[in-house]
Amino acid sequence: MRALIYGGGAVGLGIASCLILSGEEVDIIAREETVSALRRDGLGRTGIFGSVEFGPEEFGAYASLDDLFLDESRRLRNGGVNLHRDHDYVLVATKSSGSEGAAADLSRHPEILAPAGNIVLFQNGWGNAEIFAAHIPKERVYSARVITGFQRKRENVVDFTVHADPIHLGSLFDADLTPMVPLAEAISRGGIPTEVVEDVGKDLWAKMLYNCALNPLGAIFGVPYGDLAEVEASRELMGALIREIFSVMEAAGYETHWSTPEEYIVFFHERLLPPTASHESSTLQDIRAGKTTEIEALSGAVVRLGEEHGVPAPTNAALYRMILFMEAKSPLKAKGDG
Repeated sequence: MRALIYGGGAVGLGIASCLILSGEEVDIIAREETVSALRRDGLGRTGIFGSVEFGPEEFGAYASLDDLFLDESRRLRNGGVNLHRDHDYVLVATKSSGSEGAAADLSRHPEILAPAGNIVLFQNGWGNAEIFAAHIPKERVYSARVITGFQRKRENVVDFTVHADPIHLGSLFDADLTPMVPLAEAISRGGIPTEVVEDVGKDLWAKMLYNCALNPLGAIFGVPYGDLAEVEASRELMGALIREIFSVMEAAGYETHWSTPEEYIVFFHERLLPPTASHESSTLQDIRAGKTTEIEALSGAVVRLGEEHGVPAPTNAALYRMILFMEAKSPLKAKGDG
């Protein structure tokens, strides 16, 4: 198996570590500073699934798809042997805000995929699959639901912080799921339990419920998930967010694994929050780093879908706008570093 990780943030490096550990061939597309660190010091991972280090010779690291092809061409010229093989999987681990650019970039390089190769989206939020399906045949676009916490300790080191449930792989377009089986097995061998499922759409909406209830509030208050469950006021806010999302989801014709918001709220507090109580949301991490958050594909997606179907979501809308304000007023962005 040859896999390309498109996006070298915490999630991308975490999944890359699993595939390298399982013996697969891995290339990583990342920012230049990350590529420099990976090429110099290799890839390290720490945390709940154990510590491991990979030397820079054990994978490829590139700043762009063009750089990857140039490197393959150089090896061809120098060695006289064509070492380039199409990738069986491209795992997209960019932020949802980068979906349009990533989809366009990959569509300009169709040779990156083997004839039977597929794209798998390891992204937060709702709407990413539709963006990619506008550029790439939808039967080759798959989605991953991830409820594992990743944090980058350094440019080339990822820390696995929490794990609530296996990664789920599936299709929103009723595509054949057989190609996902080898990928699920490889990621599982590398440390994170992974399963292929028929109803990944339900899983993605479950993740939306989880993220939209926790991420904006965690960022606004500057606290980990568990703190939000300890105060009645924040519990009420999370309940309001969840009830609105259920209304929007049902009006749009989607469903998840729980029939009512009250049923989900019980599961949320009893089963989902406890193992992730110490985790700080990616939204909070992005705000601190002066980066653009994924709020557009989270609360923003709920608000827009609600407007489309005539269902108001005022609590989600208020937090969505608060996060946009925090992004705009980030001290790091004010300095031009965002």
